[in-house]
Amino acid sequence: MKGKKLLATIALSAILFTGCGIKSAQTIIKVNNGKITQGQFDEKFDQASQGGMFAQLGINVKDGKNNFLFYLIKDKVVNELIVKELLDQEMAKRGIKVSGADVDNAVKEIVDKVGSKEQLDQILKQNGVSAAQFKKDLTEEVKLKRLAQTLGVPAITDADTKKYYNDNIAKFKYPDKVRASHILIAVNPAEIEEVIRADKANKDLTEEQIKAKVNDEIAAKEAKAKEVLAKVQKDPANFAQIAKENSEDTTTAVKGGELGFFAAQEMVPEFSKAAFAMKPNTVSGLVKTQFGYHIIKVTDRMAAGQEPYEKVKNDIKAYLQNQRELQAIDNLVESLKKSANIEYVNPEYDPKEIQKAVQTEIKNAPQTEARLKKEAEERKAKEQKK
Repeated sequence: MKGKKLLATIALSAILFTGCGIKSAQTIIKVNNGKITQGQFDEKFDQASQGGMFAQLGINVKDGKNNFLFYLIKDKVVNELIVKELLDQEMAKRGIKVSGADVDNAVKEIVDKVGSKEQLDQILKQNGVSAAQFKKDLTEEVKLKRLAQTLGVPAITDADTKKYYNDNIAKFKYPDKVRASHILIAVNPAEIEEVIRADKANKDLTEEQIKAKVNDEIAAKEAKAKEVLAKVQKDPANFAQIAKENSEDTTTAVKGGELGFFAAQEMVPEFSKAAFAMKPNTVSGLVKTQFGYHIIKVTDRMAAGQEPYEKVKNDIKAYLQNQRELQAIDNLVESLKKSANIEYVNPEYDPKEIQKAVQTEIKNAPQTEARLKKEAEERKAKEQKK
């Protein structure tokens, strides 16, 4: 009897998973002789809707309350998938291929720009991008670069570069800057509370007890920050090593806390106020910001001025060449779209249908705005109670 039940369960699982696989493989759009599947759309949609701003604000675009965002993202994803399919077909026609070595060289260029492999890994982690996804995206970027090179895009001349500099002279002015390093002891009360609540050992604690535990943890962080400050004050010349060993800003810790030159508006106000009040080769006390406790060492200052042309001309040339290549690819895409045979096998992915849904949501916007405002006020009230 048990054997029959087990077989029945396995059979049901097989049917369910096969069903999911079939749905994922279903063609939703045909582009010439190519196709876009439900699985491709779902993967791209999740990437677009589950990271960045949406993740930070806790917005679920699929919950029915955020249909306007849902349809905007859907429209964007459908267009991107069609463009990618058209470009893939065009690159195949032109025999454009990219080797693993080509991608590795592109990775190396990026590593050189950001400083180290560790820093690149940290940047990817902070942006919720896996190493595999990064490499996949970079492969596409290298292929597009190769495609642009086949389109006969004229090279940027020195005259083009000089003209851009002169026409945009204000862009190359910079305000007062300081160069500094820092050590961060991170304090995030919400994160601390989340960890405490997730611990099964704390499941029977009252709200007051949880609050007390959070305060204890914050106090422990402050005590640690004071200990690190004492080490720095005792041996300020060893700031970089102390930062490597203690800073919880992992992006800068590997560089001894180095932040480089920055303008006041590039940092949170409390940090800038402290840094810009300091003289070179001095160390601050504890500086509290929304990120936690900082210990700042200012190493240099730079008065406001103008970047000389010779210093920025290569950057300008690279920027203008990239813009020219992107425009050439945009023109190619428009041409490919006009001549393409695009069939929306599943009508719900037809841009015309998506736009109808967007217009419906716009008509409902006043009610949606009122609801979102009410929800924001409720969240604020809850936070204040905590």
